[in-house]
Parts: sequence; structure tokens; C-alpha cells
Amino acid sequence: MAAIDCGTNSIRLLVADLPDPGAGPEAPLRDLSRRMEIVRLGQGVDRTGRLSDEAIERTRVALVDYADEIGKLGAERVRMCATSASRDAANAGEFRAMVERILGVAPEVVTGDEEARLSFTGAVRGLPADAEPPYLVVDIGGGSTEFVVGTREGGVDAAISMDIGCVRMTERHLHGDPPTPAEIAAAQADIAVAVDRALEAVPGRAAATLVGLAGSVTTVVAIAQGLTGYDPTRIHHARVSRERIAEVTADLLAKTREQRLAIPVMHPGRADVIGAGALVLQVIMERAGMPSVVASEHDILDGIAWSLAGGR
Repeated sequence: MAAIDCGTNSIRLLVADLPDPGAGPEAPLRDLSRRMEIVRLGQGVDRTGRLSDEAIERTRVALVDYADEIGKLGAERVRMCATSASRDAANAGEFRAMVERILGVAPEVVTGDEEARLSFTGAVRGLPADAEPPYLVVDIGGGSTEFVVGTREGGVDAAISMDIGCVRMTERHLHGDPPTPAEIAAAQADIAVAVDRALEAVPGRAAATLVGLAGSVTTVVAIAQGLTGYDPTRIHHARVSRERIAEVTADLLAKTREQRLAIPVMHPGRADVIGAGALVLQVIMERAGMPSVVASEHDILDGIAWSLAGGR
């Protein structure tokens, strides 16, 4: 199966086989290829309401490469989910037509609720034993953040999507290099209002474990661990305290873009938005009263793949 997640900031590919039938209900997919490109599809969408020609072209180039990989690995089923930027754009039809020409399937512009459920499915399978349910899973994307509460056995109890992604918050508030205290305070206040609304809509404060997904979370966790290179095996299921997340966030927001680029685990395409992503995570932990976060490298991509497998 081939799963593609096209978000506001990045586009990612997972080509995977199902686990062996006798491997057990918690067996993960068997990865054949897992890739990510920063294409910033949602650049300027919050301001203009449209996908820019340059952003569509960057995404097209990445998709051509992905289509080649899918063909070489012989994926039998393909599903592409397009998230916040595609929901918001006035010219989404142009984008959809381009995708269908390259992949042979139309992108599914999933609702925030469906996006949240796919993320939850991908994240909770295989969580370590010390991650007690119920779970609050947060997927911090470029344009939006999904909040999902549930258990492995019972599935999703409640889900909501809020427009507080790292790209959106950077474009809306964090203009300085580094951002000013006033800009940070404005972003923090904006995020807090959305987080409080989300935690009232889903019983997030009653959850026992916070699970964080996507590049903002995994990058912050890698920095918190002091990694000298991005190592998914060290990041996946690592647990980091709220105090350490706050320290990393403050440090990122105090740095210039050039200084953030020098951090060993920093992807160049994430350097200008990581401060906002870290701030979203910090505010969620504070408002939900969570003492720590468990990072997961498995997220909506894995959920999309499992949906092609019939959720087996």
C-alpha cells in the first residue's frame, strides 16, 4: 500500500506491506519506504485564500518523484489525503487535477474529523506499556492541529481540528528574526484560546497520556534529547517532560533563523516555523496539565495505510 499525506508544510510518502497475519493485533506495518519533502503548499493561504503557483509546482515535483517510487515498489493500492491548505484554498480544483494526472487517483480532501481519526489510528498502535489510556493524541501540522481522545480498544471518543498550525501561527504572528516578546505573547494567546476550546470539545484534560505527532513534535523531542542527528528510532516513543519542552521552546524562539538552521536535527524547511510548532506543543501541555509528552513517528501516514488495509 502507498499512503501520501499532503499537509500545509510537508508532503510525505509511506509504502508498506501489511504485517504477517499471525503477527498479532499490535504488529506494525512493514515499511518499504518512508519519505518527506518540505513543499510549503499552504504558503500564504491564511492571507490570500489561494495556493500559490510556486507552491503547487513544488508539490508537483515531489509527487512525480513519489509516483516513481510507488511504481518501483509495486504498490497495489494508493491513497492520498490532502489536509488543511487544500481545505482552505479557493483554487483547490487546480491542485486536485494536477494530483490526479500524476498519481492516477484523486486526492481526498479529508475533514478535520477524519484527519484526526486517521492520526489516532496510526499513533496508538504499538504504544509502549507505560503509556496509559485514555490517550490525548495531538497532531501539530502546518495549518491546523488535531486533538483526539480515545483508547486502543474503544477507538476514538472525540476529535476536533483547530487552525493553529506552525505555518499559520508563524505567518500570523512571528514576523521578527527572532520574534519579539510581543509577537510571542500574541501567538501564545491565540494558541491558548484555540487549545482551551479544543480541550472543552474533547475530554483532553481527563486523558492519562499525551501523544505528540508530526515534524514539530519530533524535532523538538530530538532537540530535547540532545541528538546530534535525526534518529527516528531514538525519537519514536521517547517521553519528554513539560519543563524540558518549555526550555527548548524558549531557546528556539530566542534564536535567529540562521541559528536554528545550525541545530543538527533541524530540517532546513522547518527552521522558520519550528518556534511556532514548539509553542503550540508547550501551550497544549500547559493547558491540558500534561507532565510529559510521548513522541510518535507513526501518525496519519500509518493511519492512511491501515485504512487501505481495511484497518486490519
